[in-house]
Amino acid sequence: MKKDFNIILSGVGGQGIITLTRTLAEASLIERRDVKTSELHGLSQRGGSVETHIRFNREIYSPLIKQGGADLIICLEAQEALNVCRYASKKETIFLIDDFIKPVFGVKQTPSSEKIKEEIKKFSKKIFWVPATKIVEKETGNPVLSGIYLLGYAVFKNLIPLKENSISRAIKNVLPKKYWDLNLKTFSSAKREKEK
Repeated sequence: MKKDFNIILSGVGGQGIITLTRTLAEASLIERRDVKTSELHGLSQRGGSVETHIRFNREIYSPLIKQGGADLIICLEAQEALNVCRYASKKETIFLIDDFIKPVFGVKQTPSSEKIKEEIKKFSKKIFWVPATKIVEKETGNPVLSGIYLLGYAVFKNLIPLKENSISRAIKNVLPKKYWDLNLKTFSSAKREKEK
């Protein structure tokens, strides 16, 4: 890899974004890359916005990604994609978005998936819209696994320069043993999406 690879993870509290960030960082270390991460979150324990930055390559000096500097933006909640568009470069940035919208307390009308898609198209031409939450709820009954599913999707679609084996090892290094099987199964299940 010649240049730094910069990822923004975005969603709401309780979706496992911090764990997902740790898993990506661990996979980068397994591949002997320098890695830096940063967390930016408000009322995450109350379902508020969560945003993390992860950068990896040979030598990384800052954990923060500049505006227009993201290679990949992974959004676990569709509305949150609108909050991180400033990190996108129209030519380069890939958006990987879960087709999941969490209603906002006190807001009568949330934007539809179609409206969000139209807005995101102003910032990137490379958008992958995946019903990850629906898929994992159906297969496991646990929507918090949507992030692991999207990570698998990114790996198997070659959207991220990390190896499958590195992610699998990272899952085991980061998560307690009792969660290994379910997370590894969810991660691998994204291969089926690749084959479609």
